Amino acid sequence: MPTDSDPDLQLRGRLIRSLGQLREMLPGSVVERKRACGRPNCHCADGKNLHTQYQISVLVDAQPKTFHIPAALVEQVRQKIKLRHRFEIAATTICKINLRRYLKEKGKP
Repeated sequence: MPTDSDPDLQLRGRLIRSLGQLREMLPGSVVERKRACGRPNCHCADGKNLHTQYQISVLVDAQPKTFHIPAALVEQVRQKIKLRHRFEIAATTICKINLRRYLKEKGKP
């Protein structure tokens, strides 16, 4: 029977408890694009001072899609995407711990 001092179980417990923070995670990545708006009197008409547009790029039904992100929300979206990466790392770690524990238990007579 595992003890409370088992470092694998402690790590697994911390990771599982941290998953509640991940409910706001988003898939994909943030893309920054520069473009001209098409108005002839705009500052971007010279082709140098272009407008910045932000998008989130994701797979939807196995197809790449992009969606506009208002500039005010870009940092918030970036943070939510980072949560997804943390989730993937946590899931991989939990699976490794579980496999190691399974193989250890399986080897016992």
